[in-house]
Amino acid sequence: MSDALAVGPDGVERCWWGASSEEYAAYHDREWGVPVRDARSLYEKLCLEAFQSGLSWITILRKREHFRAAFAGFEIERVAAFGEHDVARLMGDPGIVRNRAKIEAAIVNARAALEVDLSELLWSFAPASHRRPRSRAEVPAVTPESKAMAKELKRRGFKFVGPTTAYALMQACGLVDDHIEGCPAGT
Repeated sequence: MSDALAVGPDGVERCWWGASSEEYAAYHDREWGVPVRDARSLYEKLCLEAFQSGLSWITILRKREHFRAAFAGFEIERVAAFGEHDVARLMGDPGIVRNRAKIEAAIVNARAALEVDLSELLWSFAPASHRRPRSRAEVPAVTPESKAMAKELKRRGFKFVGPTTAYALMQACGLVDDHIEGCPAGT
């Protein structure tokens, strides 16, 4: 077994990060890297990746249902209509990450998402070819595609979408398959 694969609490071998908790194992096995194409789900993942910035992903996973409730199920049209009252409500919600810049970015991003075909836009940055990494060292934080995606999203009015967040979104939504070679997930 490589250092990039680990046995989880359920006895299943998977990518190292997915083996440390039941929440990570479930996310790793059922969601991460599975292609996502519908706008609402892409918008949700974009928001959650932005909220994760500077925090551990497990924090976001544990608060995900609270985020869904607080952000109207991530229905783009509903979040786009949020105003200052909603920002104040969200800032007072202990079930989510209460960061004003990230909350305001989620609203701005919903408004920007109304102006584009989000699936077409994001998937246009999927690389033509991508092989699974063989080690942790081969898993990038940023790629030329994620830099281009972040630049285009910003050009279209999206906020809190730097190249690292864009690449995490690409991984989460299956634009790339960064499961370590030998991991049974995603095959």
